[in-house]
Order: sequence, then C-alpha cells, then structure tokens
Amino acid sequence: MQNSHSASYAAAGVNIEAGYEGVKLMKKHVERTFIDGVVSDIGGFGGLFRPDMKGMEEPVLVSGTDGVGTKQRIAQLMDRHDTVGIDCVAMCVNDIICCGAKPLFFLDYIAIGKNDPEKVATLVSGVAEGCVQAGCALIGGETAEHPGTMAADDYDLAGFSVGIVDRKKIIDNKTMRPGDVVIALASSGIHSNGYSLVRKVFDIEHADLGKDVPELGTTLGEALLTPTRIYVKSALAAIAAAKVRGISHITGGGFYENIPRSIPDGLCARVEKSKIIIPPVFTLLQKTGDIPERDMFNTYNMGVGMSIIVSPDTADAAMEALKAHGENAYIIGEIAEAGPDGSKIEIL
Repeated sequence: MQNSHSASYAAAGVNIEAGYEGVKLMKKHVERTFIDGVVSDIGGFGGLFRPDMKGMEEPVLVSGTDGVGTKQRIAQLMDRHDTVGIDCVAMCVNDIICCGAKPLFFLDYIAIGKNDPEKVATLVSGVAEGCVQAGCALIGGETAEHPGTMAADDYDLAGFSVGIVDRKKIIDNKTMRPGDVVIALASSGIHSNGYSLVRKVFDIEHADLGKDVPELGTTLGEALLTPTRIYVKSALAAIAAAKVRGISHITGGGFYENIPRSIPDGLCARVEKSKIIIPPVFTLLQKTGDIPERDMFNTYNMGVGMSIIVSPDTADAAMEALKAHGENAYIIGEIAEAGPDGSKIEIL
C-alpha cells in the first residue's frame, strides 16, 4: 500500500492512507476472534471460512443483519467508542441463536464522516469483543469515508453474521405445548432498541451525560451506553441440556412483538408481570417521559433480553445450564391455549 495515494481523492475529502492505517491498528483486535475454520486473514477481498460440518446430516446456514441504531449518538456525544461494536454483534448473533444456530463468523460495515484510524480501530475492538463473547470470528468488514454526506465525527455501524445448525435441530416451535415454561434471561439494560425515544425523553443533546444518577448507581451516559448482553453460549448450553421449544430475542417491539414470534397459532404465552425484574433505568425512563406501561412493554425489553420456552420436565436442567453460564434466569410464565382473540401473549 506504500505507493497508493490519490491527491485528487484526498482533496475531495477521502483519505485512503487513513483507511490503511485503520486496518493496521485493528488487526490485533480482529485476530482475537480467530477460531477454527478461519481461512482468510484481514485485508483480502473476501472473508473465507471453512465450517466444521462433522456429525451434521443436513447443515443449514442461518444469517442475521442489524446495526446499532441511534444508540451510537450517545457514544459520539461521550466520545466513547469501544462498546457499540458489542451491540452490533449482539443484535445479529442473538437473532440467529433463536433457531438454534451457532454463529460462525461476522462482518462489519462502518460509514464515517472523516476516517480517524484510532476511532475506527476502537470501534472494531468492540466488534471483536462481541465476537469473542459469541464464539464467532470477525473475518472481514468495510470502512467507508463519507465526506459531505456525514459530519466529520459521525459514523454508522452495522454488520451481519452467519451461523449453522443441523436441519433436524432447528428450533421452530412445532413441538410447543400448553404447560411449557417461559424462562427469562435478564438483560444488561436497554440494549440497542428504542433509543430514538430514549434520546427524546432525556434530551440527550443537552443532557449532562457524566452526571451521577443515584437511582441508576452510575452516570446517565454509562447506563444508556451499557452494551447489549450476548446470549449465544448460554442459549446453546440450554439447547443441549433441555427440550427447548422456542427462543425470542426481545428487541424493538418489546414483549408484544417478539415473544409471539416464537409461538405457533393457537397457543399463548401468559407472562406474570409481577415476576419480571425491571431494572431502574426503565423505571426512570417511564417516569421521566410519562410513558404508558403498555408502550414500555411494546418498545423495550424491560429487563428480559431473551426468553426461552422449554418443556416443564426439563425446565430445571435449562435453568442450571443458563445459570452455569452466568445468566440471571428465572421463570416468568407458561404456555397456554390461546383465547378467543387468538393473541399469542398476555401480560397478566
């Protein structure tokens, strides 16, 4: 790359050499994620991965893509860029685990107003940390400098992941029955959804993000920037230990949109609201914004980042596996016959 330089492109606002410097700085972070199956090294045109399909009768690839959303505006205001990459990975891998797939690899995409190699490398360090937590490899990505269309300090981070599952082991809710148990996996906070409302309620552009908030036990900025919890390893452990009938990643749309996605027609998840452990950040958000409770449960995870539905005879085994992997897991309801309106969720 030593001879690569375009004065004309630089005059238009794109610094090719800064991109090369960013690649050099991020290499150590990327290499942390390398697992068996990685064929390519950073810097090629495509990311290569050789999956281990031994023991699988009919391997199925599963993919998921997402971004961080407007949560990254808080990172920009705080000049703290090492955590949103975890969110980016989490939003993808937590989705594909819902059908029982193990994430294999991840690719990221960073659009940035002005290429700052240190900032880009820091963003990628968060992506790498997320990949380590998920047990997948970061095998490629792209950084695109967008002068004139984005402010110099602005960026947008997105990515996608590919996983694999044997077709006969896909979790598709076909075996779900009344009496099955709904297990909650505690979230780390707001995760990465509903931040347009969060920013409006707390007037983020003018708020003192560094001020301690007693009810949160930390600053407002740190509470809002807490990265999304990644449930891959614990969910895989539960799948191995129990009869898992359905999994929901509770993201935008909250309980009312996401839990029904794992439930077949004719059945309903009856969730006991009194059993849900709601973190203080949601209480503060609801109070400050005067948000109706129904809207809170229809927008946020309310302390439950993932729900896993298991047969009653294997609920204890599932709970043991989840807790052994560090999850705060607890039962919040059960599956029942749907009522006359056909609703797939009731919060009682």
